[in-house]
Amino acid sequence: MIRPRIAITLNAFLLLSALCSSGLTADKPNIIIFLADDLGYADIGVNGCKDIPTPNIDSIANNGVRFTDGYATHCVCSPSRAGLMSGMYPHRFGFEHNSGPERFADPNFGQPREVPTLAEKLKGADYATGMIGKWHIGFKEGLRPHERGFDYHYGFLGGAHSYLSGREDNDPIVRNGEPVKTSKYLTDEFADEAVGFVERSKDKPFFLYFAFNAVHSPMDANPYSERLSGISDRKRRTYGGMLSGLDHAVGRVLDKVREIGKEDNTLIFFYSDNGGPTTQTTSRNDPLRGYKGQFFEGGIRVPFLMQWKAKLKPATVYHNMVMGFDCHATALSAAGVAVSKNNPLDGVDLVPFITDKNSLQPHDRLFWRSGDQHAARLGDWKLVDSRNSQPMLFDLKVDIGESKDLATTHPDRLKELQSAFAEWEKVTQPAQWTRQDARTQGVAGKSNGMPVAGGRMQAALKAADKNGDGKLSREEYPQPAVFKDIDKDGDGFATREEIQAFFAGRRNQEMPKP
Repeated sequence: MIRPRIAITLNAFLLLSALCSSGLTADKPNIIIFLADDLGYADIGVNGCKDIPTPNIDSIANNGVRFTDGYATHCVCSPSRAGLMSGMYPHRFGFEHNSGPERFADPNFGQPREVPTLAEKLKGADYATGMIGKWHIGFKEGLRPHERGFDYHYGFLGGAHSYLSGREDNDPIVRNGEPVKTSKYLTDEFADEAVGFVERSKDKPFFLYFAFNAVHSPMDANPYSERLSGISDRKRRTYGGMLSGLDHAVGRVLDKVREIGKEDNTLIFFYSDNGGPTTQTTSRNDPLRGYKGQFFEGGIRVPFLMQWKAKLKPATVYHNMVMGFDCHATALSAAGVAVSKNNPLDGVDLVPFITDKNSLQPHDRLFWRSGDQHAARLGDWKLVDSRNSQPMLFDLKVDIGESKDLATTHPDRLKELQSAFAEWEKVTQPAQWTRQDARTQGVAGKSNGMPVAGGRMQAALKAADKNGDGKLSREEYPQPAVFKDIDKDGDGFATREEIQAFFAGRRNQEMPKP
C-alpha cells in the first residue's frame, strides 16, 4: 500500500510532469509548407506580377520574409520534392529524374525507406502530420505518404492530374491509399481538405504539407478565370485562373490558422518546386533566362517566402542564397528535433541568418545536376553546363538574366566552379533511374524492346537505307542539314546509335514531362 504522503507527492509529480510536457508541446510551432508546382519567379505580386493578383501569397512576404535568391533543388518536379522531404540534395541517394507515369515507372523509383522524410521526423516529435496534394516521390507500397510519416494524406501519387472532377488520368485521388471520387475543382477540393486537417489538429502541434498541382498543366477550365477579364490572351487568362485558385486556397488555410488563434506561432513557407515552363503555360520567370527543365536561373530560382510572426520581422527582404531543403532543416530546428548523425542534412536553419544572429551566409555554394547538364553557384558566379554546348559562366551580380557568357574571359573563375562541382559530385550517387513512358518502356518499367526514338524511327531508317548496310550516308539521310551534328565520329555515316543519341538530346531539350 502507498502511504498517503507518498501518494500525494507522486500525484503532484505526475501532474507537474504532465503540465511541463503540455507546456513544451504548446511551445512548439505549427509548421505549414505550401509548395506550388511550376510557378514562375515573376508570377506573384511581390515579385512583380501585375496581371494576376496574389494577395494571400503576398501576405506571407508582407508578414515575414521574401527571399530574392531562393532556389529549388532541381529544375523538375520529382527530385525537387525529394530534396524537400529528405533535407538534402536528392543526388545523395540517386534521385535525379522524374518518374514518368506510374504504370511505366522504373521499379526503383522513389525516396528510399532509409532516407527519412520530414513528416517521419516530426511525427516522432508528437506532431500531427498531414499532406494534401501531389506526392510524386514514390508509388510502391511502403513509399506512399501515409506510409512515410503522414497521419493523413489526400491527393495523388503521380506528376500531373486533371483539375476537373471525375477525371482520374490513371492516377486516382486517394485518401490514405484508398481511391475516392472528387466533386469539385481540384484546387478547391484540396483547400477543403487542408482546412479540415488544421481544424482537426488544432489541439496539438501540426505539420501541414500542402503540395499543389497548380499551376502545372493541364490547362483545364476553372472557376477563377472569369475574374480576370482584363487579360486578353486566353491561355494566360486560364493560367491566371489556376493561379488565383491556388492563391485562394492559401488564403483559406491562413484564415483558418488565424481563426484557431495559432497565427503567431505558425512557421509558414511558400515556394515552387521549379521555375515556370513558359511556353507551355504562359508562366513568367522575368527577368531570368530559361524555364523549367533548365539550369539557367529561370528553371531553378523561384518565388520563396517565409512567415513566423513570433520570431521574424515583417516585410523583410533577404538576398543571400537559400534552397528548398532549408525548409526541412528550419522546421526541425523550430520543432526542437535534433539532426541524426546517420542522416545529415544539406539544408540549414534559416532563422539565425534572417535575424542576424549568424552573420555568415546560409550557403556560399549550391549545385544542381540532371543527367548530362549541371550547374553550380559560388557567391555571385554561376556555371551552367548545358546539353550540347560549351560550359557557360555568368556574374549574377551584374547579369541576373545570364546574357553575357564570361567563360572565355574568366577561365580561372570557370575552372574554380568546375572544380567545386567535381568535388560535390564525389558525395552523390549515379541516377538510379531515368524517366520512362510509353515510348521507352512497357508496363512497370519493363522494356518493350523499342529504341528511345520509337518504332517509327526504325521504320524510317530502314526505308532510307538504300543499300541495306545498316547506316546512312549524307546522301541517304533525309535531313542533310543536321547530318554533321549526327555524325559524331566524322566517318561520313550516321549509325542507328548516333541518330538515337541525337534525337534523345533533342527531346531532352524540350519541355520536360511530369
